[in-house]
Amino acid sequence: MNKFRTPLKNVRGLGAAKTGTEHFVMQRLTATALVGLTIWFLVFVLSLIGADYVTATEAVSKPWNAVLLVGFLVAMFWHAQLGLQVVLEDYIHNSLLALALQTTVKFIAVLGAIVSVFAVARIALGVA
Repeated sequence: MNKFRTPLKNVRGLGAAKTGTEHFVMQRLTATALVGLTIWFLVFVLSLIGADYVTATEAVSKPWNAVLLVGFLVAMFWHAQLGLQVVLEDYIHNSLLALALQTTVKFIAVLGAIVSVFAVARIALGVA
């Protein structure tokens, strides 16, 4: 493979971005975290079927539920952003469009995580 690289590229170290392994590991870590957190979330939501607003907010405001819910939300948005990044890198070949879409995806993921965590914090702290 090195025979196709120019001497200048070898000197500058140009080629792969050198972050593929980190991205791969982060995707696997968030996926692993989401397995357990999704099971907890489904059990949690199913236990609230038929509950009124006060009961639901009391359940969310319990510290262990609030912490697990925040963990679920952060892992979910992070994992979604990582997955969409791979899809965009693989299928969008226009550099400017790829940059715009990557930026948009990251912005939406961060905004969604912040708003979601803020909502849980308001409920957990009794502000809602």
